[in-house]
Amino acid sequence: LGILTAAVLLFLLVPVFIVVPMSFSDATYLEFPPRAWSLRWYEAYFGSLEWMAATRTSFAAALCTVVLATPIGFAAAYCVDKLEGRGRAMLMAVLLSPQLMPVILLAIGVFFLYIRLGLVDSFAGVVLAHVALAIPFVVTTVAAGLSRFDRNLENAARSLGASRLRAIVDVVLPQVKMSVMAGALFAFVSSLDEVVIGLLVAGGPNTVLTRMMFMSLRDQVDPTIAAISTLLIGISLVAVALFLVMERAAARSAARSG
Repeated sequence: LGILTAAVLLFLLVPVFIVVPMSFSDATYLEFPPRAWSLRWYEAYFGSLEWMAATRTSFAAALCTVVLATPIGFAAAYCVDKLEGRGRAMLMAVLLSPQLMPVILLAIGVFFLYIRLGLVDSFAGVVLAHVALAIPFVVTTVAAGLSRFDRNLENAARSLGASRLRAIVDVVLPQVKMSVMAGALFAFVSSLDEVVIGLLVAGGPNTVLTRMMFMSLRDQVDPTIAAISTLLIGISLVAVALFLVMERAAARSAARSG
């Protein structure tokens, strides 16, 4: 099992070990290993108005996705936790359906719906589509946290006169805050990395970074794409590292208070 796990991890990490060195190549095409080293493609990225505009759109959409998907996903996970039997399974299946179907089919459906609603190539349309894809991540992570939560604490707060909303905010949420933060992190990363829906509904002035990367890769093999990929990998690693640091700090705080 250890050998199989190591092989899978190696298979997943090999593209990273190839893309990162290529981003520092001085060649005018993707080259591995680089024969000369340079920062020219990072300079080309940061000096391009088009790339910067797409980057701002992507990060703005990712932040809006987090703001919307996190509370919606938390509320949905809370409802799932309260249900039992067939109703729980049906609700969970509905909430996870965006991740259960092929993304291309979902993107086509969203595209035809947006045509009727006039949301194609709009920022609101991009955010709504990303929220739909991010909610399952939030639901699964928060549901896992709620499964370890002692419901008697919430019941005690309710018996002492707290409303359901007050009990959720003051009792439930502090106990599962790391799960909520993990869900928000997954929502941010999923929005930032989404490309299929972006190809169909995120054009014009609201072009997202992943769409522009795909179009650039299709039209010409530009090493700028490797530089952008390296930056996105770095952002993801930093976000995960910050989450782990906060998780350990929360664990230490809980140990001291205990």
